Amino acid sequence: MLDGMTEAIGRHCQGLWSETAVPRMSLVALDELIEPIEVMYEPMICFIADGAKRTAVGEWSWVTPPGEMALFTLDLPVTAAFEKVPYRAAVMRLDAEVLAAVQLELDEAGPPSPPAAAAAVTAPMAPELVDAITRWIRLLDTPEDTRPLAPRIESEILYRLLRSPLGPVLRHWSLADSAAARIRTVARWICDHYTEPLGIDEIAEMARMSPATLHRHFKAATGMSPMRFQKHLRLREARRRLFAGDVTAAQVAQAVGYVSATQFNREYRSAYGLPPGQDAARLRARLSEAGQVPVLLDGAGVKP
Repeated sequence: MLDGMTEAIGRHCQGLWSETAVPRMSLVALDELIEPIEVMYEPMICFIADGAKRTAVGEWSWVTPPGEMALFTLDLPVTAAFEKVPYRAAVMRLDAEVLAAVQLELDEAGPPSPPAAAAAVTAPMAPELVDAITRWIRLLDTPEDTRPLAPRIESEILYRLLRSPLGPVLRHWSLADSAAARIRTVARWICDHYTEPLGIDEIAEMARMSPATLHRHFKAATGMSPMRFQKHLRLREARRRLFAGDVTAAQVAQAVGYVSATQFNREYRSAYGLPPGQDAARLRARLSEAGQVPVLLDGAGVKP
């Protein structure tokens, strides 16, 4: 069944990443191996039809092969490395209201049991789910069908996901006042304010948790402490700015929130293996090679 899904993605994905006219659907297609890329994921599910991708988040790293799906429950900075091509995947961005509406249709008594905290969970795709995803993608063949049918097929996909091994995580994710929702709020706040000083007491109050409880839940969910999460965001944006513009390391350090240029240089080298200027030059040199694509993708939100 994956062949049909793979073929449909290939017909409609122009370049590495394609937004589509179907709400909350994006497609990913890659035919040649490229350098690992640093990207921001928002809450989403990635359905792998062909190829394989390694995802690194904080202290964790895993490979998602064809026939499996990966659920991401937070705004999350990740490093994606495509390990096998051709690579084809469909992405569904999660909408809490749509998910809650589907949950109301399920005949389940009592609140869901809280699953183990994690920002990412993988599982195999059942044949019925692959069929629904393929029909969802094929709506792109008949644009006139998108408005009446896309919500119905999306609801079917979510229904099957709730019945899958991802169900407990999805149900917990959709609860308005769950620990997962509060950690999601904190992660989103840090993403929006990463250049500002980070006060642990402030974000703990936002999450209505003690600082120690927040730290434990946040690290369990992301593989990082809140401070490391913020540092990762700062260094990622610094690298993008150095790569894209005629700016100095000192200027970039200040722009992303560092008070000390020395500290910035030290942390940058620890993260990327070279001082800022040399790393940017290396990235530009790679771009000049035939067949290369940018290793950094700009903008917040979901990417490959």
